[in-house]
Amino acid sequence: MTNVFKLIAFFLFFTLTVFAQQQQIDSLKAVLSTQQNDLDKAQTLNTLAGYSLYNNPEASQGYAQEALTISKKINFTEAQGTAYINLGNYNIITGKYPEALEYFRLAKDLYESVSETEFKEQLARVYGSIGIVFSEQSSYDKALQYHLKALRIYENGQDKQRLARVYNNIGIVFKAQKDHFKALNYFIKAYTLQDSLDDPTIATTTTNIGNSYLSQKQLKEAKDYYDRALQQFQLHPDSRGMGELYNNLGVYYQQAGENEKALQSWEKAIHSFEQIDDKFGLSDTYYYLGGFYTTQKKYAEAITATQKAQDLAKEIATLEMLVLTEQQLQDIYEQTGDYRQALIHGKEYDRFKDSLVSYQNIRKTIQSEMDFEFEKKEALHKEQQQQQAAILGEQSKRHRQQLIFGAVFVFLSVGLGFLFYNRNQLKKTLTLQKNLAEYEQKALHLQMNPHFVFNCLGSISSFIVQNGNDSAIKYLAKFSKLMRLTLEYSKESLIPVDKEIEALQNYLELEQLRFNRAFDFSITKDPQIEDDVALPPLLIQPFVENAIIHGVIPKKEQGMLSVDFSITNNQLVCTVTDNGIGIKTSQRLKEQSVSVHKSMALDIIRNRLKMIENSTAKSSKLSIEETSDSQGNTTGTRVVLQLPLQYDSKQPIKKS
Repeated sequence: MTNVFKLIAFFLFFTLTVFAQQQQIDSLKAVLSTQQNDLDKAQTLNTLAGYSLYNNPEASQGYAQEALTISKKINFTEAQGTAYINLGNYNIITGKYPEALEYFRLAKDLYESVSETEFKEQLARVYGSIGIVFSEQSSYDKALQYHLKALRIYENGQDKQRLARVYNNIGIVFKAQKDHFKALNYFIKAYTLQDSLDDPTIATTTTNIGNSYLSQKQLKEAKDYYDRALQQFQLHPDSRGMGELYNNLGVYYQQAGENEKALQSWEKAIHSFEQIDDKFGLSDTYYYLGGFYTTQKKYAEAITATQKAQDLAKEIATLEMLVLTEQQLQDIYEQTGDYRQALIHGKEYDRFKDSLVSYQNIRKTIQSEMDFEFEKKEALHKEQQQQQAAILGEQSKRHRQQLIFGAVFVFLSVGLGFLFYNRNQLKKTLTLQKNLAEYEQKALHLQMNPHFVFNCLGSISSFIVQNGNDSAIKYLAKFSKLMRLTLEYSKESLIPVDKEIEALQNYLELEQLRFNRAFDFSITKDPQIEDDVALPPLLIQPFVENAIIHGVIPKKEQGMLSVDFSITNNQLVCTVTDNGIGIKTSQRLKEQSVSVHKSMALDIIRNRLKMIENSTAKSSKLSIEETSDSQGNTTGTRVVLQLPLQYDSKQPIKKS
């Protein structure tokens, strides 16, 4: 829902490579294998990069990088700029917006440094690409600034197809800013051009026009353009575009009071999205269905549809949709009078909303840094151009000998300045990458905290029911201490091993109380581990919890759980071992259970490990396996977590 217009902007801007056939790619490969001239090779590689962008992004990156290397070697400006654009497109596809922006900036600087007219069409394409990156990052003012730069060039040129795409992208920026009148104006301009050119992407533009009218409650006009879009999609099939159109038709019919047609449209949307396994689109459709059934007071169908939307959102990790579906489920249960479920989903709504706010804040911070770096490089580039022009103007008035000395001086100055600038920019880039990794790891950590607290509160509830008030007071006292530790550690990205052991000790004592000492435990630490050796907080606790809940407790015998910290091959190794029922038996019991709970803890931990690898440039590994005796009987489960050695700078080092 929230990303529909941005996605349409991207697919509309670039050339029709999305419709390229594998036959064309194979033909180009055959041509490339026979070419000897570097100039021809660079052009063919760039064409291959464009055709492969959607079908095989990694191959596209390889072709573009090779084209860049060759074009630099032979000083082929046009091919070099095209390679930068292709590399920028690849980074947009893979979601690496800072890298994409840097490649587009390089292309822009290259074309601007040659002349104002020689590469104006290519320069317009670069401006449009920069506008798309800023639009993807919700920097709409900057997006509009660059789209208008591209527009001015295309309006004076002959490429009407690209002009239509720029009109569309400008319309999408205004649509995102809820300026529906201006958005509609640009969509209609794009539609008029595409209609005259028989452009196969006109169906998407037509859908955008219908959406604009629908936003303004002009139902008759919206329906007219939706019908036109349907006809165009029948001529030029596009499952994703069809799915979005049927979603919007469903909303239209619901507003028009034609409920049966609304349901039929959403069923068609599901069919279209399932053809291409588009989980984003399916999640939107089921969310619409959930809202529709709620208004019809068909609460069972509403819950089923909304739950499907939520399951898809969890699968593709879309926080916005998780917030929306939890809110919708809360509303449904409140209307049915099931206030217990309403309260549960209300809490989940708050949790996901807090996570979304944290993510958005981090993203805004990163975006601000990215914008600052881009603007700074822009300013430096302009300043260098002005300085060079001034120096050349002054030199032309002087004697030939003065000109020679002046040229030597300028050459040395520029060389030293370039060296200093490169070193400074490299340092800033490395710092930004490090900060980004820390921000991402902190965001994942913030997702772990509410998950951990939710599980502890569930344990307290069970303990009060099973053990009475006196025992519950003792349990709550330990839980209070654990919460203080958790809050203290949540402020840090790393904590010493001893503090992690203290938290684990407290948590295991709580679980012993809860399960009437149904298990024993031990925690050991290798003497080689120094006091300042550290690890991210709350990384081991989920494995300990799984070992208790899914391992030793179901066994119905006295359990044993051990946690060991050691150093092997310059890595911190954390091992959690239990004598429970084993992984396979635990999974079988889960499948047979009436209520199946999908834990997010393991996915969050895997993401945290990726962040650790990014920030330290060292590998981290996680292995989970069953243990067995010599006869092959299952004896439990072992979890081994290997982390790069990290140190807490706040902790004093104690030498023996």
